[in-house]
Amino acid sequence: MADSIFTKIIKGEIPCHKVYEDDKTFAFLDIHPKTEGHVLVVPKKQIDQVWDLPDSDYQALMQAVKKIGLRIREALRPQRVGVQIIGVDVPHVHVHVFPCDSLQEYRNIPDMSAEPDHQNLAEIAKKLRF
Repeated sequence: MADSIFTKIIKGEIPCHKVYEDDKTFAFLDIHPKTEGHVLVVPKKQIDQVWDLPDSDYQALMQAVKKIGLRIREALRPQRVGVQIIGVDVPHVHVHVFPCDSLQEYRNIPDMSAEPDHQNLAEIAKKLRF
């Protein structure tokens, strides 16, 4: 299987705004966020579907998701922190964790053609980084 965009990010081949890393997981800001502070949490192992993760990797992923969710709640103070596992756009398990204050924000579909605001992303990453 060819390396996914997330594997390339983990390897440092593609830059990102990293907020967290441990031995099994990696978390970085989505460059096309649903809301400001939208983080992607991925296992370092490239596996296509969440249900195919070995139990230890699934548990590590969900522990990282919780850490990120708590950090978002503490640093950005939203009413809620949304979590989504969509699994159709990149063949590498990833969990979306993002602040949201309404169902509309939770369901927001970002403009994927918009130019990322890397200065703003860097500032948000600084707030969320461990």
